[in-house]
Amino acid sequence: MARNISQSRRWGFTILAWGAALVIFFPILWTILTSFKTEADAIASPPKFLFFDWTVENYAEVQSRSPYFRHFMNSVIISVGSTLLGLVLAIPAAWSMAFQPGRRTKDLLMWMLSTKMMPAAGVLIPMYLMFRSFGLLDSRLGITVVLMLINLPIIVWMLYTYFREIPSEILEAARMDGASLRNEILHVLTPMAVPGIASTLLLNVILAWNEAFWTLNLTTSKAAPLTTFIASYSSPEGLFYAKLSAASTMAIAPILILGWFSQKQLVRGLTFGAVK
Repeated sequence: MARNISQSRRWGFTILAWGAALVIFFPILWTILTSFKTEADAIASPPKFLFFDWTVENYAEVQSRSPYFRHFMNSVIISVGSTLLGLVLAIPAAWSMAFQPGRRTKDLLMWMLSTKMMPAAGVLIPMYLMFRSFGLLDSRLGITVVLMLINLPIIVWMLYTYFREIPSEILEAARMDGASLRNEILHVLTPMAVPGIASTLLLNVILAWNEAFWTLNLTTSKAAPLTTFIASYSSPEGLFYAKLSAASTMAIAPILILGWFSQKQLVRGLTFGAVK
């Protein structure tokens, strides 16, 4: 009897998980399907799910209208650059908080996390004026620094959590063997936390790739990533849903592929230290 209840509960959770996954994935599926429709089919009522005239003209028009590869390279440089720069700053900070904590360490962590709750629009004007003064508007360097600062609290928090799972005795043994602070972080701590660092890197690349508010307001053409590429299909004449869907599909495809192939590493990193 107990076994039947346990099996029924397991099946119930499985069905619930699949249902949640389908609900989450459906907007992506609908966007992909819409990208292969004509504009008339895209706004048809009732909506056409599979039975419509399939076409690839939207992709051809999107590529002829906008330099997709330039936007793609901007997204790669900005997301990877901001994440690597964030790791360079966050690893020493997380090491200090995890292994040399002070009385206010937890308060500092909470303050860092609270900065994520601040509305971005509230600091847009000062940021815009600063960027204009330093000549950083529409530059890869400027938007890379902004995205690094935005995601830095998350990077520090994640690394701090992973570092806390590493026994401090290992680092103490390295110090007794004469390891310098640099060697302790680079050659002892970092290799042991590779799963956590990898998952932090992947998650923050995704966050930077999907960032739209700052990229739309601080870039125009030269440094514009794929989020700006998508926004260009909104015009005063209205939304071109099929072309907008094609542009969106081209923008999200690289990060979906990255997430798919790195999901094992991401899950391993997110559960780092959970099982002892």
